Amino acid sequence: MSAILETSELPAVFDGVKLAAVAAVLYVIVRCLNLKSPTAPPELIYQDSALARFLLKSCPLLTKEYIPPLIWGKSGHIQTALYGKMGRVRSPHPYGLRKYLTMPDGATATFDLFEPRSEHCTGDDVTMVICPGIANHSEKQYIRTFVDYAQKNGYRCAVLNHLGALPNIELTSPRMFTYGCTWEFGAMVNYIKKTYPQTQLVVVGFSLGGNIVCKYLGESQANQERVLCCVSVCQGYSALRAQETFMQWDHCRRFYNFLMADNMKKIILSHRQVLFGDNNMKKPQSLSDADLGRLYTATSLMQIDDNVMRKFHGYSSLKEYYEKESCLQYLHKICVPLLLVNAADDPLVHESLLSIPRALSEKRENVMHVLPLHGGHLGFFEGSVLFPEPLTWMDKLVVQYANAICQWEKTKSHCSDSEQAVSGQE
Repeated sequence: MSAILETSELPAVFDGVKLAAVAAVLYVIVRCLNLKSPTAPPELIYQDSALARFLLKSCPLLTKEYIPPLIWGKSGHIQTALYGKMGRVRSPHPYGLRKYLTMPDGATATFDLFEPRSEHCTGDDVTMVICPGIANHSEKQYIRTFVDYAQKNGYRCAVLNHLGALPNIELTSPRMFTYGCTWEFGAMVNYIKKTYPQTQLVVVGFSLGGNIVCKYLGESQANQERVLCCVSVCQGYSALRAQETFMQWDHCRRFYNFLMADNMKKIILSHRQVLFGDNNMKKPQSLSDADLGRLYTATSLMQIDDNVMRKFHGYSSLKEYYEKESCLQYLHKICVPLLLVNAADDPLVHESLLSIPRALSEKRENVMHVLPLHGGHLGFFEGSVLFPEPLTWMDKLVVQYANAICQWEKTKSHCSDSEQAVSGQE
């Protein structure tokens, strides 16, 4: 009799284990996908000013809820992984012309030029000069999607191809792009200014590109001439402060660091003959065959930067390289309207780094910091439940902000003309 009771109780025990297992799995899914996180408008940090009030009225996305895809969109890791793996969904293929510029050191800078496909809302000639993220170029899907949308809104687009990033373009000097070198971006901007003397510029940088464009504008007041505004998306502001957090395992930053380092190694090694080989080109200062060996064993971006990248510009230490190449010391010198966009769940940018744009926005009227709860690193996908839309919240925000600034400048110029006419009559 007792044996019969024991066997009848076993299925109940197994059902209890199954129920506990299912509950545990559901709990992990809810936690990993961050399903309990609310949707909300982005946090805005700015000084009250006429410009800020105009932007809040003209940019609905600044005050509207950002709603990511229901199932996975609240996970910064999945947003980042989807951006990294596929860029965007159903990405268009805008047609552009590739331009080649010879730099003073013999390097060949390239950028792609895309003409507008409609008239701009102000009727003016406006060009977006765009700097992509680390090791990226104009052929990346997220860049193609953004360019196509900007073209449809009346913008000419010039997209820098980071030196050494395009697989079919060989290096013509022993130097690659670095974290904060602005030479190629500056050459592209100067070309646009010279070729289109009537155009005004909107400067856009994504991730590492955000550091480059902010540093470029802050390096000289002349660099800000004919610039209407600047937008930086998902940058970390200070490599020196970021390096310690990038070696930590929380939010899997150390794992992302490894993946990015592995990609950088592949790009550098694809140019091994030019950078390390015995040829007629002069090697960068202190770059040796031993550095090539250390490159093979590197597992972090910091190791690659220390053994290879800093030596392209002759920095004596990694600390000096990060200090001099970061935009942190240049941000306060930017006088044009500046929009700094980050996501609170970006797994690559530690929350401590966000104190930099926050403090800047609290002090300067031309700066606004936008911080949505979700979006990951350059994700910002939108969609109802599972499948994302081709166009992201980030794409729409950048164009909406640029449109608003163009309208703001147009209004200011009309007011100035009217004042001059009235004073002339008097």
